[in-house]
Amino acid sequence: MTVTDPGARTADRYPTRVADRPVLIDRAEPTVWGAAAGGRDVPGLLSSEELATHERDGFVTVPQLLSAEEVAGYAAELDRLATDPAVRADERTIVEKTSQQVRSIFEVHTLSDAIAALVADERVAGRARQILGSDVYVHQSRINYKPGFGGAGFYWHSDFETWHAEDGMPSPRAVSISISLTENFAHNGCLMIMPGSHRTFVSCVGETPADHYKESLREQEIGTPDPESLTALANRHGIAMLTGKAGSATLFDSNCMHGSGSNITPYPRSNIFIVFNSVENALEAPFSAPAPRPAHVAARTVRPV
Repeated sequence: MTVTDPGARTADRYPTRVADRPVLIDRAEPTVWGAAAGGRDVPGLLSSEELATHERDGFVTVPQLLSAEEVAGYAAELDRLATDPAVRADERTIVEKTSQQVRSIFEVHTLSDAIAALVADERVAGRARQILGSDVYVHQSRINYKPGFGGAGFYWHSDFETWHAEDGMPSPRAVSISISLTENFAHNGCLMIMPGSHRTFVSCVGETPADHYKESLREQEIGTPDPESLTALANRHGIAMLTGKAGSATLFDSNCMHGSGSNITPYPRSNIFIVFNSVENALEAPFSAPAPRPAHVAARTVRPV
């Protein structure tokens, strides 16, 4: 276990929120960090074809990561957490601006033994090790609730842009896994990704305010790409809508341009979301923010899973 130095900082290869106009920067690092790419070859459940898909598109889907019984158990756990008054009052819980329903619960693997076990499961952490070519730790975990008739969307963004600017993540050597606990339809706010967009970093405009996370976790504005850059990426790569049954999962690169629409249907969409960072990519001082975000949003202690 190591604690990251909040004052250390390497050279900034991905400057953002520092200029008056956006810039598109070609990614320097690989997406799959095998031995040939500077990591190590880690055996695991992903096939060579799936790893190639992840390298090409920036994401790969697992159609049935969880069984129906596991889905039911985790769905019950989500309901328990969302209705627990102590959890709702905790700073790790984010509520919707308008409906006041629970939007997200952060650092959820420390609040739930069941989810902690899922994080360490070889089906989850093992696939992250394969992709990142190293041991991994949990940079962030959360539950996302998107209830019917009230779940707000997540505007287009690259997670790495935020993690770099506000948390001090040096490079995009991190991968997220979104595990669906409800069916994802095209019409209930499913995840959308621009395939191949992970190879381009969009430098954003706008200085990061102090304590920006308090607003951005409910609705992000600073750190979102400009319409012209989004249009260029969409024209180049297209947009994939990731639908699937409950129990399916998507692993996607930290620099994928992604988002989701609001849910105005009766059908809720909830998922468990875990971010794994390489132990060789530990956080430093934020590259474009006055101070690091709290540890429940971005872990600054490296504990290998």
